[in-house]
Amino acid sequence: MELFADTIYGDFEEVAKKFPHNIAIIYLGEKYSYSQLHEMVLKFAASLHKLGIGEEDRVITNLYNLPQTIIAWLALQRLGAIPIPVAPVYTSYDLKYMANDSGAKTILCMDTNLSYALEVLPETPLKNVIVTNVIDLVPWWKKIIGKGFDRIPKGKIPVGKDFFSFLKLLREGMPSSLPQFKARGGDYTAIMLYTGGTTGFPKGVPLSEGLFLSRALEWRKASESVVPLGECISVLSAPLYHIIGEMDAFGPLLVGGETLIVLPRVNLDALFDCIQHYRATNMFAVPAMYRMILEHDRVDYYDLSSLRFCGTGGDALPIEVGNRWLKKFNTPLYQGYGTTEVCGAVSLSYSKDGIPPDGSAGKISPGNKFKLVDPDSLEPVPPGEPGELLSTCEYAVKSYWNNPEETAECFLNIDGEIWYRTKDIVRVDKDNWLYFQDRSVDMIKHKGYRIAAAEIEKALQEHHAVLSASVVGIPDEKVGERIKAFVVLKTDIRGISSYELMGWCRERLAPYKVPQYIEFRDMLPKSKVGKFLRRELRDEETRKVEKE
Repeated sequence: MELFADTIYGDFEEVAKKFPHNIAIIYLGEKYSYSQLHEMVLKFAASLHKLGIGEEDRVITNLYNLPQTIIAWLALQRLGAIPIPVAPVYTSYDLKYMANDSGAKTILCMDTNLSYALEVLPETPLKNVIVTNVIDLVPWWKKIIGKGFDRIPKGKIPVGKDFFSFLKLLREGMPSSLPQFKARGGDYTAIMLYTGGTTGFPKGVPLSEGLFLSRALEWRKASESVVPLGECISVLSAPLYHIIGEMDAFGPLLVGGETLIVLPRVNLDALFDCIQHYRATNMFAVPAMYRMILEHDRVDYYDLSSLRFCGTGGDALPIEVGNRWLKKFNTPLYQGYGTTEVCGAVSLSYSKDGIPPDGSAGKISPGNKFKLVDPDSLEPVPPGEPGELLSTCEYAVKSYWNNPEETAECFLNIDGEIWYRTKDIVRVDKDNWLYFQDRSVDMIKHKGYRIAAAEIEKALQEHHAVLSASVVGIPDEKVGERIKAFVVLKTDIRGISSYELMGWCRERLAPYKVPQYIEFRDMLPKSKVGKFLRRELRDEETRKVEKE
């Protein structure tokens, strides 16, 4: 199993030429072949070029999982531009920061979240706004049915020279006007994702073409022994603004000319129906989703027997969930471990190795180098002992975008090589199986997302009544961890409720980052140098959970 070219777009173009009639995308019952997808990519790239978008320009894609998201992503690769996928659930507060930090001048957004883009336009470099919706690429009769039953989210597109319809740009694009494709590859940035920052601000992670392609190839290789090349029909359940979604989408599309089933939002019954109807073979989801599937009261109404490879990551897989899944569906859950900074996975469970050992998060993937060190001294730990995982590889991320402070915190130069500090404690056995042990208390794992405690603390501390705040994750078998905030109010403040502070957070944070609990205290534990001791609060809450 190999790639066809050294660049993302070059590889996609070769796949489209080799498998023109293969189905690339299935969306709301519509099927798009590789030749159709390639044609749409070229047309949209031509329109973007006409708007002045070119090499190394950064473009925000504030979209759900749609064919348009994939078309835009590949069109930007054709131009040498850099897509910046941003969750459409983010508020204008986050969008403003990312637009200013990245310097993006163009944004693609949904008609339903356009208001956020409009709100930040005067305060950011953004100039061009391209708008789409969930039904732009479906037939007219489906649009009528969807609107008739009020099943289509509605939004309005403003009129003006800086506002563009995705559909119109797609129709009017002239591929003959495109400049010659310039193959770059290697260390050139292909995509930038934002992830939580320990200082309270998201960090831009520039992922290179060489790294992205190598990770996508390994992602597809993980299932090769149970789903041979050319047979994969993958249902996309992770969002394309998350590294798991990126890998899961472009593995089939760039490696084997295979089929990707795209859903704008994940509804379990719709997911089950797609798996049953199209005989999906592959799926990758966070552990919380597999638990939800097992506990869904209609799961037995569907035939999910076509699934041959079910991958999981983004959080530690509870052993009991893995055992229940194996017993019910006669296929294991194949877990991997990684972060945005390593572009997906440091370790993967390869189907050729059989059922993974209990508690493991896959084997270290080929091409990855790792060290396990004491998190305080950074000295290597004895073989077989747990330690903080450091990782590097060819084309590895070497710094955050425009963020020297976070870069110095998380990237180390060791003997001339740049290593990423995961701040996760793992153990690796003699056969290279990785076992997750613990993580930095700075990061909270909720529904597969890595959330920086400092980001939530920063939002709380901007409230006029809050003196200080400390945020931790509380273990929860359904979602990984729930978010709890400990808040100290200013001495002269009265009548502030947790409900009010949660509302304040909702205006500034993505919904999944809003605390589920807020506890008021007179003081918070601190170290001798005045740093809040989140670990003490976390240990205290963990003990409470264990007693229940």
